[in-house]
Amino acid sequence: MDTLVERLGFPADTRYLIVNGDDLGMCHSVNEGIFDALRDGLATSASLIVPGPWAKEALQRDDGDDIGVHLTLNAEFDIYRWGPITQAPSLLGGDGGFPSTVDDVWDHADLDEVRRELRAQVERATQWGFDVTHLDSHMGTLQLRAEFFDVYLDLAVEFALPIRLSGPSSEALVGFPFRSLAAEEGVLSPDHLIVPPPGGARATFERLIDDLRPGVTEIFLHPATDHAELRSLMPTWAERVDDHRLLCADVEFRERVEASGVVLGGWRELRELQRAG
Repeated sequence: MDTLVERLGFPADTRYLIVNGDDLGMCHSVNEGIFDALRDGLATSASLIVPGPWAKEALQRDDGDDIGVHLTLNAEFDIYRWGPITQAPSLLGGDGGFPSTVDDVWDHADLDEVRRELRAQVERATQWGFDVTHLDSHMGTLQLRAEFFDVYLDLAVEFALPIRLSGPSSEALVGFPFRSLAAEEGVLSPDHLIVPPPGGARATFERLIDDLRPGVTEIFLHPATDHAELRSLMPTWAERVDDHRLLCADVEFRERVEASGVVLGGWRELRELQRAG
């Protein structure tokens, strides 16, 4: 059977890389940083937090970009909150928005409310006019617990969209065969997922260019421009600013990527392949 990258029309040894900007819609600084990275930088896709306070502003900036829905059940910042777009009491953390932690969601969320909320997020993005290219999960909440993954996979089937999944080696750690379950439903995902550790993505991305394996890989970053807004919201603001600098302003790194032979691509190609069967 052909590999995913061959099904996309490339030789088997092609290193196809999706560079995703996560958290679109979170705030103005993030929107500005992600669209900079999409238009003038190395980013090839983005993921929208539909309940995010600045999601509607992202719509004003969208020009048919490769944008998926960052399915969201968490609001992780103490002083900056967002919450459900449906009536979902079990999805409230008690401080004006979604729970701050993944464990809180897993322990208290009603799965019917989860399903209704996440379907509404996809539907709202579509109704607003985004050409939704994929689904992924904010903070990994849907990817790491079997009953939540069932909702994630059902939405991928319902909307005929590929999804973010970690690589096959992580199935034993997570405890259920999520990649096999997705494949059985005809749902596509990249072969490899690169998750930068806390501290910013620069070192991880720089190593990846030399170590990237054949196949389809996704790496996600959190680019944002440096504003007082961003600094006031989160203690990790400097990491996001450096992600923006790496994707948009580091000429030496851009030249390394261009000379590496890596093919930069997006999620839309996976979506079209999935929908073609």
